[in-house]
Amino acid sequence: MYFSAKDKGEMMSMIYNWPAEKVDMIVVTDGSRILGLGDLGVQGIGIPIGKLDVYVAAAGINPQKVLPIMLDVGTNNEELLEDKLYLGLRQPRLEGEEYLAVVDEFMEAVHARWPKAIVQFEDFQMKWAFETLQRYRSRFCMFNDDVQGTAGVALAGLLGAVRAQGRPLADFTKQKIVVVGAGSAGIGVLNMAKHAMLRMPGTHKIGELGEGHNQFWVLDKDGLITKSRKDLDPAVARFARGYGPEEVEDLHEGASLVEVPHVLLGLSGVGGIFNEEVLKAMKESDSPCPAIFAMSNPTTKAECTPEDVFKHVGENAVFASGSPFSNVTLSNGRKGYANQANNMYLFPGIGLGALLSGARHISDGMLHAAAECLASYITDDAIRKGILFPSISSIRHITARVGAAVARAAVDEDLAEGCSDLDPRDLRSMSESDTVDYVARKMWYPVYSPLVNDK
Repeated sequence: MYFSAKDKGEMMSMIYNWPAEKVDMIVVTDGSRILGLGDLGVQGIGIPIGKLDVYVAAAGINPQKVLPIMLDVGTNNEELLEDKLYLGLRQPRLEGEEYLAVVDEFMEAVHARWPKAIVQFEDFQMKWAFETLQRYRSRFCMFNDDVQGTAGVALAGLLGAVRAQGRPLADFTKQKIVVVGAGSAGIGVLNMAKHAMLRMPGTHKIGELGEGHNQFWVLDKDGLITKSRKDLDPAVARFARGYGPEEVEDLHEGASLVEVPHVLLGLSGVGGIFNEEVLKAMKESDSPCPAIFAMSNPTTKAECTPEDVFKHVGENAVFASGSPFSNVTLSNGRKGYANQANNMYLFPGIGLGALLSGARHISDGMLHAAAECLASYITDDAIRKGILFPSISSIRHITARVGAAVARAAVDEDLAEGCSDLDPRDLRSMSESDTVDYVARKMWYPVYSPLVNDK
């Protein structure tokens, strides 16, 4: 379904044009930042459709109860504006209060007709990704997959990397993490990892000092971001490095990757930025299993390949990527695993758990529960081999586990209002395994009654 800026004032009536009486899951985009492709305008509608396909396949959401949405607020893509066949509004993108007024009206219309529907924001440019998340998250049951879903999967991988080092999860607070890319996904990872550290046992002093991000370093196209950088986005500024005895000597504004070698997590969208020099520097890391996550999509935008990592960092390295790569055969005949850190492992469970619990909104605690559930899914034996994420063939079972963790977190935080056949008291009385079974039973399967009787 398409809502245009020209429809302002009509969205409340337009929402009733959708023929389905009940909608459980909505994915909405404005087409402004589609993967590594940029501003595609209304041609970005394939993203909500594809994400909802995953909800059907992975979370068992009934396909008659999903709704992909395009908010057409114009485009800044000159090629599209000049294309006679372009179907969207031929005008520059709305900005400021004009833009927010369109999104406000859309959210109110959706909530009026389907108050229990989950709304997932997808592929909004950074400034609007954070603005809309903060604007709506306490009023509606919504989340932003780029900011929160990617962050959750990355956090699960980072926790898995701690396990791969043979250390307890509490040692996550001692990990020094370099995030390359200061967009919505990169800052989302930083926010979730920071909150995860503050939740770890023994970190109350960090919280008191307000220095929970001292283990983090964020770099963009201009290098290391410090407090001396001018005109910093507020979302990025809280992670800028400062000065003083706790800082590494000689670090400065704009420092390169090689000057701050440690755990690397790439969300830069710059293919090959983790070059041979950077990866060889990682070999000197004080981690027994240096972790390199090349999370950018598509494959051409990946910061490095698994072959590069195992060649230059060493065979003890841990690798994960946002795009699919093949495993690597190492010199000793073992496999070097090219883990795929795919949002598919997480967002279907977040949406399903929120839906079945009847959550009023989706909290940080629910998101952390999802990430921690995914991190704990892999066995110790698999972790020792360098496997951080499960096989996609287990996606329904993974989603049931993640969905149950999200639902239980919603109950624990008194955010659950229950759904049609279960109230919060019933959910609270369930054991962990009973909750997983309940979530699995609520999944839709493509089983149809026969239309022709066999003779």
